[in-house]
Amino acid sequence: MRDVDVLTMTTLREGTLVRSGFRTRAATAIVSVPPFLWIVAWAPSWVFDALMLLLAGAASWELGRVFERAGRPTHRWLGIVLGVAVTASFRTAEGPVPVLAIAVLVVLSAPIWTGRAPSADPAALALLGLTYVSWLLGHGLLLHQLPDGPALVLVLVGVTWIGESVAYVVGSAIGRHRLAPVISPQKTVEGAVAQLLASTAAALALAPWLLPEWPRAASVAAGALLGVVGQIGDLAESVIKRSAGAKDTGGLVPGHGGILDRLDSLLFNAPALFYFVTWTGIGS
Repeated sequence: MRDVDVLTMTTLREGTLVRSGFRTRAATAIVSVPPFLWIVAWAPSWVFDALMLLLAGAASWELGRVFERAGRPTHRWLGIVLGVAVTASFRTAEGPVPVLAIAVLVVLSAPIWTGRAPSADPAALALLGLTYVSWLLGHGLLLHQLPDGPALVLVLVGVTWIGESVAYVVGSAIGRHRLAPVISPQKTVEGAVAQLLASTAAALALAPWLLPEWPRAASVAAGALLGVVGQIGDLAESVIKRSAGAKDTGGLVPGHGGILDRLDSLLFNAPALFYFVTWTGIGS
């Protein structure tokens, strides 16, 4: 077979996979977006809190499973319980610091009473889950408690997911220059630029509707911030998966992989938007 025929078949096959992947992602969005909108904007606040705790537990479970499948021992169930407690502590009057301190002490003392062979790996991986998943996700609860909390959460998720979707399409269609080939070979510079532009445009489109008091400059700044920080969060999760030899953290979210795969950018963007709003005093 001629080289040009092989190239043509490869291109067609890749195009088919991209279209199939995009359709799956679109179907997932159609099913999941309406209930998510209801939970954020209209349901009692405890329903949103319960969703965050459910996501914290599921993501912690996936993270532990990824490393266990790679043959690395973990304190998976201990990490799940303590992780959910750390996320929940963002809704307490005392705040998350005391709970995180207790969780760290429990994790570090676990080898003493579990009877396992001495190893720092399980404790280190549990601490990774507490900080990476539980602590960062807790900022979603803080964001939801602000005066414009539901609107801010919708902006956070809308800007992040629109940017990711555009990056996926553009990177698959015209991406040629690898962004981080060692960490994530499929990500391209073209996709990264598209995500930054799309995130900024999405913030400009959503803010007048959801946050009408925001000046346009604040919308541009927030959109650009989420467009950059979200990509760092995506790459950070790729580092974790690569270190464990995993492609995805699970298969619960069609077209995306696992819960953690769907949350990776949001885990970084939730604190970014929370501190952007509180430090600048926008809307206060």
